[in-house]
Amino acid sequence: MSRKLSMIQAISEALDQKLADDNRVMLLGEDIGVNGGVFRATEGLFEKYGRERIVDTPLAEAGIIGSAIGLGMNGMIPVVEIQFLAFIYPGFEQIVSHAARMRYRTRGQYHVPMVIRTPFGAGIRGPELHSESMESFFAHVPGLKVVVPSTPFDAKGLLISAIEDPDPVIFLEPTKLYRAFKEEVPEELYRVPIGKARVIWEGSHLSIFAWGAMIRVAEEAAQQLERERGWLCEVVDLRIISPLDRDAILASVKKTGRALVVHEAHKTAGMGAEIISIINDEALLYLKAPVKRVTGYDVPVPQFAIEDDYLPTVARVKQGIVETIQY
Repeated sequence: MSRKLSMIQAISEALDQKLADDNRVMLLGEDIGVNGGVFRATEGLFEKYGRERIVDTPLAEAGIIGSAIGLGMNGMIPVVEIQFLAFIYPGFEQIVSHAARMRYRTRGQYHVPMVIRTPFGAGIRGPELHSESMESFFAHVPGLKVVVPSTPFDAKGLLISAIEDPDPVIFLEPTKLYRAFKEEVPEELYRVPIGKARVIWEGSHLSIFAWGAMIRVAEEAAQQLERERGWLCEVVDLRIISPLDRDAILASVKKTGRALVVHEAHKTAGMGAEIISIINDEALLYLKAPVKRVTGYDVPVPQFAIEDDYLPTVARVKQGIVETIQY
């Protein structure tokens, strides 16, 4: 059985079902108890599971993440909610120095099964530090998995897989997609494997690689150009930023011979650069044109009046496709 859910509903259902399925699972975060979290992802769970498993924490990200590491090392499976991605910076040291390294540090004697959930991305008219896309910070750290769903179906299945993973997972939820649309989501527990990209649209003229909220932008650009010019663009939702699905990236590029990467994070040292390096290292001779990027700019995410000018748009993506195919 399935029914239509938004992304935030799918995430809430995944948390509820894993709490019921495994009594080691617990949630920690600011305002996640009675208030149900800043986006209401945990609404109703405090009343259902109690304060021992739904823990309203102080406003102290280093303490929240540090506590979760200790809980994970001692038999629990903590799922941390950080209200916005940029709020994670005070806890960054805990993630990099301890959560990511514990298995290595102890030669496999200890591991840290924990998930850090946090909304990310612009386009919601949030104030400063509410719209960051800094996924490359975490992808650079050995020992972390970085997951980014773009649909309600993937959000539920990937979150269940992340909770069941024996190592720490950074679970980035595109804020702009929380309530943007609904799709069919199965009622039962199911898993979407971590590490596998998904081809959304098959194509032969060019490959578009994107994730999170940029998937919908890439899809719309591809659909418009198919109607206008008859070009068939292959749209690949990477879903996992670390580890990247290298096989899916290379298979698509070898088929189309052209590639475009779309992400809203800053251009310099963003994940687009890594994807281009993979293509150049292993599929250079298949390319018919240089790989292009359509990204955010190397500036702080701007405030309301010009926020949309920062984000990659359908028009910018279409221009990138045209320039690459007509190279």
